[in-house]
Amino acid sequence: QVQLVESGGGLVQAGGSLRLSCVVSGGAFRTSNMGWFRQVPGKEREFVASIRWSSGAKYYGDPPKDRFTISRDDAKNTMYLQIDRLRPEDSAVYYCAVSKSPYLTTERADQYDYWGQGTQVTVSS
Repeated sequence: QVQLVESGGGLVQAGGSLRLSCVVSGGAFRTSNMGWFRQVPGKEREFVASIRWSSGAKYYGDPPKDRFTISRDDAKNTMYLQIDRLRPEDSAVYYCAVSKSPYLTTERADQYDYWGQGTQVTVSS
């Protein structure tokens, strides 16, 4: 059973940066794709980015690619999401997830099998 624990969220002023972390344990996550999603109340989870753990290959969704950077540290079993030049519209709960799907470009939340509890990001204007 894969377990994921996010951290790194918080309150930040617009224009600032945050690095979210997701510590992964258990299961065969090293042969899986992992992703970041975000969700605001009343809306569906929005795909942000994914990474293939074994190769480090990356894929980004609709949020501006030049402000988001996904990465992973194999030695620390940790995936990261760096968000730069934060905007108020980036405010959301950010979730990390693991997908058994072989497709790195899978953006559907229902294609992800394990989820963390989420970390809140709030950006003030």
